[in-house]
Amino acid sequence: MITFWILAILLIASAVFVVTAKKPVYSVVGLLANFLALAATYLELQAEFLAVIQIVVYSGAILILFVFVIALLSSGVKPFEVGPDRAPRIAIPAILFGALVLAGVAATVVGANTAALRGAAGVTGDANAFGSVADFGAALFTTNLLPFEVTALLLMVAVVGVVLIAGDEGPAGIVRRRRRRPIEREPILKRERVVR
Repeated sequence: MITFWILAILLIASAVFVVTAKKPVYSVVGLLANFLALAATYLELQAEFLAVIQIVVYSGAILILFVFVIALLSSGVKPFEVGPDRAPRIAIPAILFGALVLAGVAATVVGANTAALRGAAGVTGDANAFGSVADFGAALFTTNLLPFEVTALLLMVAVVGVVLIAGDEGPAGIVRRRRRRPIEREPILKRERVVR
């Protein structure tokens, strides 16, 4: 139960950070933290398949899509200025965060294995168990098919919109290609024959 409350606090805090971050890249990092905490929550619920799908699909594909959208939106601004090297300052917090995540995953896996050894009903591989592949597929392609397809359509429209907003200008306002001007045609005049 303690693991659930820790993950719930992480989920809420990362979701608030995504919405309140001043820079879009920071929002993407907060979204990654949210996806990882959600995957850990799925692991705690013994839904290993959903946890892996959460990491592979959302953290791997959707998050990269957001990064590309952000890169396209910022393509018409001035070139980025090189700031101070912040890598040395992030090393210790990154190591501590990684150790905390590993400890949380280890505690979740140990807790799931202990519950499975005690004879808990509904192991992930069983039919009609929460998070099983069969139940996930049935729910996705029957009950939730329309929201799934609408989400795919919205993501595609968002990407096309960003490409249109980015326009023809590259970094620092450099025009990538010339815009076509309509060809002004002069009226064809009959040529006079010169008699010699």
